Amino acid sequence: ADVRRAEGEQYTSFSVRGKRFGYYWPRTQTVGLKQTLSEQLALVAERPDVFEEQFTSGGFGWVVVYLEGIEAGELTELVFEAWR
Repeated sequence: ADVRRAEGEQYTSFSVRGKRFGYYWPRTQTVGLKQTLSEQLALVAERPDVFEEQFTSGGFGWVVVYLEGIEAGELTELVFEAWR
């Protein structure tokens, strides 16, 4: 609900009520998702071949997700958490 999609030259971004929660980069087949700092650290530590620390901002950590290494159900959960 209330999700806005914006097409950029190299990526698509997703926002809800003006706050970004995700990006998709088709060229690299990756997504960037907003997570809590603890979730960011846990994901990267657990599977560094699938998750990469992107940056931290305002108490949140962004992760890069390599789509070839993740199942649709897990990605759905992460997108929901980022949106929430």
